[in-house]
Amino acid sequence: MDIANVSSALNTVSSYNIGTSVSGVSLQEYVGVAMLDKTMELNEQLNASMIQALERSVTPHLGGNIDLYV
Repeated sequence: MDIANVSSALNTVSSYNIGTSVSGVSLQEYVGVAMLDKTMELNEQLNASMIQALERSVTPHLGGNIDLYV
């Protein structure tokens, strides 16, 4: 995702209003909230994947014993 292009696109459409269905919220704000929602969904998916990877990497039998030689 190219943030610079998205920012310029939001600046281009900032003067438009999507009508009364969003009760006067500008299109820029509406698109910004939609992008934030998508970003949060992506982060949730990535977090779930990371948790699964960490759960698979746990080996409880390692580190339980220490062998010492004097």
